[in-house]
Amino acid sequence: MNEHQFFTKIRWKIHLLSSSEKIYRFLNSNEGRSKFWAENSLEKNNKIYFEFPNGYKWVSDIIERIPYKKFKIKYIDNSITTFELIEDENGGTNIELIDENVKMEWKYDVLPGWVSVLLNLKAAVDYGIDLRNHDKSKTWDEGFCDN
Repeated sequence: MNEHQFFTKIRWKIHLLSSSEKIYRFLNSNEGRSKFWAENSLEKNNKIYFEFPNGYKWVSDIIERIPYKKFKIKYIDNSITTFELIEDENGGTNIELIDENVKMEWKYDVLPGWVSVLLNLKAAVDYGIDLRNHDKSKTWDEGFCDN
C-alpha cells in the first residue's frame, strides 16, 4: 500500500477583513491563540503547549514563521499545519490553511475541526467575538461545534 492510502491533505480558505499583521499576531502569540484556538496556549523554546476544552493536551513544534505571511507547526499526530496569509487589494487578508500528513482515520474530525478554528479566528480577529462555549461538558467529544 502506498502512503496516500494512509494520509490525506486538508485545505481550507477563508477571507478576513483584517490585515495580515493583525492576524499573524493572533497566530503567533499565547494570548491570540487562546482567543480562538485552544483554551490555553503557552509557547516555550519554539514549542506550543496547547490545552483544549476537553482536557486534551498537545505539544507542537513551530517549524516556520514568516511575519505577516506564514505560520507553520507540527500539529496533532505529526501532521504539518500551515497558515498562509495573503493580503488582498482592499486591505483584507485571505488565509489558506493546509494540514498535511493527516491520518485517514482522523480526516472526518480534522475537516470540520479546522472550519471551527478558522471561523473562530475570523470572529475573534475581525469582530472581537469568542464563539466558543468554554464549557468542559460541551466539547467536540460530545458533538458540540462551539467548543
